[in-house]
Amino acid sequence: MSDPVLLQSVERVLEDVCTHESIQAAEQSGWAPEIWQALAGVGLPWLGLDERAGGTGGELGDALEVLRIAGRHALPAPLAETGLLAGWLASGAGLSLGSGPVAPAPVRPDEVLELEGGRLSGRASRVPWARAAERIAALARTGQGWAVALVDPSAATLEPRVNLAGEPRDGLRFDAVEVESWAPAAPGVDPAALQYRGALTRVMLMSGALERMSELTLEYTAERHQFGRPVGRFQAVQQYLVSAAQDAALVGMAGRVAAREAERGPARFEIGAAKLLANRAAHSATRAAHQAHGAMGMTREYPLHHWSRRLWAWRSEYGDELAWSGRLGREVAAAGADALYPTIAGGSAAGSPRDP
Repeated sequence: MSDPVLLQSVERVLEDVCTHESIQAAEQSGWAPEIWQALAGVGLPWLGLDERAGGTGGELGDALEVLRIAGRHALPAPLAETGLLAGWLASGAGLSLGSGPVAPAPVRPDEVLELEGGRLSGRASRVPWARAAERIAALARTGQGWAVALVDPSAATLEPRVNLAGEPRDGLRFDAVEVESWAPAAPGVDPAALQYRGALTRVMLMSGALERMSELTLEYTAERHQFGRPVGRFQAVQQYLVSAAQDAALVGMAGRVAAREAERGPARFEIGAAKLLANRAAHSATRAAHQAHGAMGMTREYPLHHWSRRLWAWRSEYGDELAWSGRLGREVAAAGADALYPTIAGGSAAGSPRDP
């Protein structure tokens, strides 16, 4: 159970800094230093990391719940990347993060970086917030296994890119770049583990975004009148409201289960199922919300797009619907017919199979 005092404090901080204007400005410039400073001032980027590794302590569940709140506020900053991804890689390898934003690389499981003689080579595409990072935490292959290397992003060739929400997703090319420090990765840390953990961060962000988008749609349809009554009283609009609320509730529940199981172990079945549900909800919930808003929802001045565009961007990160449905299908098929119901009902607790 997350600390309610902590969550209330996070809400207050994000309410102050994540205004419509500041989110718009961050999208235009690609970075919001004042928002980052507000987060860093209360230690949020390093929540859930061991203090010996430069973290602020706390449990994984606390950090994941903070991400849900960040999704509610469309936070334009690398909160998930610095602590739960890059920080997880670095701290597991015994490396110190420092006090600035850090980005993990590579993001795609089919991209491999090579570390040889203290030099990093390879290409990583769509690295979140690379241009704003003080360091890149690279998961790289060596002759002895996987290692984590900290490298100055200015030493790499950066190709600026953004996702649908205007968040930086830059390409990085490392040409035998000398790293600042490196160490063997923690046991069990490999590209697959990084993808699962990345998927969990996106589930929590999407859960919060779906909640807020549903609330915003309810508020708008209650205030907007047509033919002498609120548009939310019309049956067709009510169907959209119910659909968006159902999606938010379903992904919220799946995210809480995945977060709970992730504190106990790998939770690969729960994370994969939650990401698949979140990806599908991003499509159906944004359609319902925009239908209920009509033309107003398509304007830059109205904030609905802060959540709908992020949902569509995050649904393709760390595995899209095709990837997760195929992976989960292979898991349950490999387990056999007798294990189908226990796997779905019990997940990791029932001993669901690992990836083939």
